Amino acid sequence: MGLHKMEGADREDWPAVYAAGLSTFCVVTTEMLPVGLMMPIADDLQTSVGTAGLTLSLPALLAALFAPAVVLVAGRIDRRRILTALLLLLVVANVVSALAGTIGLLLAARVIVGFCMGGIWAIAGGLAPRLVSGRSIGVATAIIFGGVAAASVLGVPVGAIIGDAAGWRMAFAAMALLSGIVLAINLATLPALPVHQSVRLSAFGNQLLNRRIRFGLAITFLLVAGHFMAYTFVRPLLQIVSGIDAAWIGLLLFAYGAAGIGGNFVSGPVAARRVGATLLAIATALAAVLFAFAFFGNSPLGGAIILILWGIAYGGVSVSLQTWMMKSAPSDVEVATALFVAIFNIAIATGSFSGGRIVDQFDLGTNLLLAGVLPSLGILLSLKVQRPAH
Repeated sequence: MGLHKMEGADREDWPAVYAAGLSTFCVVTTEMLPVGLMMPIADDLQTSVGTAGLTLSLPALLAALFAPAVVLVAGRIDRRRILTALLLLLVVANVVSALAGTIGLLLAARVIVGFCMGGIWAIAGGLAPRLVSGRSIGVATAIIFGGVAAASVLGVPVGAIIGDAAGWRMAFAAMALLSGIVLAINLATLPALPVHQSVRLSAFGNQLLNRRIRFGLAITFLLVAGHFMAYTFVRPLLQIVSGIDAAWIGLLLFAYGAAGIGGNFVSGPVAARRVGATLLAIATALAAVLFAFAFFGNSPLGGAIILILWGIAYGGVSVSLQTWMMKSAPSDVEVATALFVAIFNIAIATGSFSGGRIVDQFDLGTNLLLAGVLPSLGILLSLKVQRPAH
């Protein structure tokens, strides 16, 4: 990716940056949509909540495999063409999801989502250095990953609201329409993104030998798996543990997402300056809110307040970790991003799957306590790497 720096050196292509942000918004919203629809999907397709949780863990696991594969197979194909083709495929996946009559067919559609997730995130996540100058990379990265945070503030709660009002299928149909609009925006705004040298498999091996990359992958796993062990079941948490009426869930998820967007845009520029300290702060905050929910989330007020703090804490995770990866491999950003997307999605799959088993075997409270252990380990890991220069 070092050969791409010249492209962004004198360019400030903000429309393309926003288009990339909309792409991450669409694919992450599609990936996360079942979070707000878990119980209606389980009821309609006559399966358990734990099994319905596979609609989240399956595409995440596949995205982990597809992210490096897309980068390798893409060769020298213009990244604009790949990004727009994946957005078209995302439209198809949402249409199939809306029409699925069995859990098997819904999971098949979610396999397609996993492919789109891996490819879109791996490519869009590393575009900032190609679209803007060096001084703007921190803000551009925050905007691209703002799509991830905005998926929480708009995507998941709007999906929940549409699902409550018109059925969960209509939420996927609406997502298909939005994905089509975002595809058109990308076609209109993205410049040509040629690649002059194919990514070789050896590049992945080289980056896995990079100590800073290995740290980034480890802390990504701990923070994201811990979060998704709990967040996959946020709706039952709010309804069952906190005793919040179903009518308030959509509004509370909006508030969570708004807090997440705030966390994203505060963390992005700060991480550009002091990324190690930012990761330490985020790991500490995430561990604190998960334990706090376990001990103090058993009332409507307690659950609501902790949910907002949870949004702030998790909102900075993606942009800060992506910043760490780009700083750790400035000449191989696409490879570093693909590795980041892979471990991020392995963590989503591991967290949501483990959470489903723990919830089915024990209860939501036990799952929260176990989830909090993982970012606590992230604190220790972050402290260990504070000694080297950031």
